[in-house]
Amino acid sequence: MSGKSGKKALIVSGGWDGHKPAETSLVVEGFLRRSGFEVENATALAVFGDDERLKTFDLIVPNWTMGTLAEPQEKALLEAVGSGVGLGGFHGGMGDAFRGQTGYQFMVGGQFVAHPDNHKDYVVNLVRNGDPLTEGLADFTLHSEQYYMHVDPGNEVVATTVFQTVGAPWVNGTVMPVAWKRKFGRGRVFYFSVGHEPSLFLVPEVRELLTRGLVWAAR
Repeated sequence: MSGKSGKKALIVSGGWDGHKPAETSLVVEGFLRRSGFEVENATALAVFGDDERLKTFDLIVPNWTMGTLAEPQEKALLEAVGSGVGLGGFHGGMGDAFRGQTGYQFMVGGQFVAHPDNHKDYVVNLVRNGDPLTEGLADFTLHSEQYYMHVDPGNEVVATTVFQTVGAPWVNGTVMPVAWKRKFGRGRVFYFSVGHEPSLFLVPEVRELLTRGLVWAAR
């Protein structure tokens, strides 16, 4: 995807250093700029406290593993997305952010809880139902963390994975969503559980699915 969209995106990066928030944000910024977005970067959660300013963006990308949102920050973010601002992100930066904020988790549609066996080979299966997010893409294999998540049954799932683990054999055979889209008020939400390290974005299917999802989420 390329061209000028005239849209504005905000990437908010920080939190646990193990997910390399600065490096992964830089990669995603490149995806967005090539899709025609103007991109602003923030490295402090205070940016979430200005609800009127948040509403000037077309897309917000949280990339902040763990951490805590103050109540006014969570309220402003939920109001912005509910008013029509898009929300999109990946891995722990969005799906393991703000563990104590259930309102945030309700908006995202899921929350990370485990990655049995840690880094391993696993297959991502794309849901082929005519959805433009997955059209023309093939299933792919990754060596990374296979996220086990608690997910909202109302999500519209676009990619899944099947668990076969040594460390948690009781979940073997579970079909787990890897990527989904949903609505929150008037806003669109996209989440993709892949993205533990910047090198994963070199996988063409990862790059394309994430880019398509973020563009879809933007109002």
